[in-house]
Amino acid sequence: MPKVSKIEVFRVSLPLVRVFETSSHRKAYLEHILVRVEDGDGAVGWGEIASPSDPYYCPETVEDCLLMVDRYLAPALLSADWAHPADVGAAWARIRGHEFAKAGVEMACWDLWCRATDLPLARALGGTRPEIEAGVSLGIERTVDDLLAQVDRYAAEGYRRIKLKIAPGWDVEPVRAVRTARPGLPLHVDANGAYTEGQSAVFTELDDFGLTMIEQPYAPGALAAHARLQARIATPLCLDESVEDLDRLDTAITLEAGRILNIKVSRMGGLAPARAAHDRAVAAGWQVWCGGMHEFGIGRAANVAIASLPGFTLPSDVSGSDKYYERDVVEPPIRAADGLVPVPPGPGLGHEVDEDLVRRLASAVMAW
Repeated sequence: MPKVSKIEVFRVSLPLVRVFETSSHRKAYLEHILVRVEDGDGAVGWGEIASPSDPYYCPETVEDCLLMVDRYLAPALLSADWAHPADVGAAWARIRGHEFAKAGVEMACWDLWCRATDLPLARALGGTRPEIEAGVSLGIERTVDDLLAQVDRYAAEGYRRIKLKIAPGWDVEPVRAVRTARPGLPLHVDANGAYTEGQSAVFTELDDFGLTMIEQPYAPGALAAHARLQARIATPLCLDESVEDLDRLDTAITLEAGRILNIKVSRMGGLAPARAAHDRAVAAGWQVWCGGMHEFGIGRAANVAIASLPGFTLPSDVSGSDKYYERDVVEPPIRAADGLVPVPPGPGLGHEVDEDLVRRLASAVMAW
């Protein structure tokens, strides 16, 4: 049983190869926290806290996560005894919220334990697939022509699904243009909660475009509004930000507030709760797929592992690292070929972290 004896976190920024814009923000780089844990024998595991720098997507920023790890999570983990990484969450069971911070630390423990037991993370989680289908998420562009160029590029690369970010003023017309240009392309839209129920006419129009799903049209807490909309349109609604824990998922299922769940390891608080969400949603007849937070290679590798579970029947957001970053922090970098990402057979995350690069890039380092 690994006993964590040392923890380090690194605040690291990577420039994006292309500016990414959603309904809430526009970014040219991303800043995440990388977590390194070590046991008494010198074995190492890595995790990633993929929290945003600004409180637009969720209230948990990089600064919040650093404070949470420093004051609560690191001390709790150093004093914890655990036989399996699924038990790590018990060390901070009394801490409410802060799921992104919890997820990154828990992920590092999974990697440590899997390496110690010579087990691939995917297999440890119950994954069965040797490769996963990858979709791609496209941000809000300056013009519809720019958007169509991006769609053409990634469709040509073989991605199995295109997701379009939408916002008031950028919704029906760009979707119509993409659907007209690509009538058979698996396509869905993501609003990131940017609309109110008074703007529901947009989704009635989008219902005519044969979309795989409409993701998170309303604010996270508006489950009743989602249920009313789902009852009126044929396109399945997908919940993302609305489901932060299993209780929220149970409520959404009871209300029939959607038919699809986007499972993000970061939002759920770790790999163990993400796996539990997969099991519960599938048992209720919902489809599930793996979303992402534009993770660096560490978090992206964990997403590949969880997406190998049998219930993940829709293409994930785990596209190749090269879509976002010229150089990633893992070797080999995660790549998609013809829309498929291989599940690595090696122990743990299946990728080696370039620790020298991480230490060079880090703007801040903390250790316990």
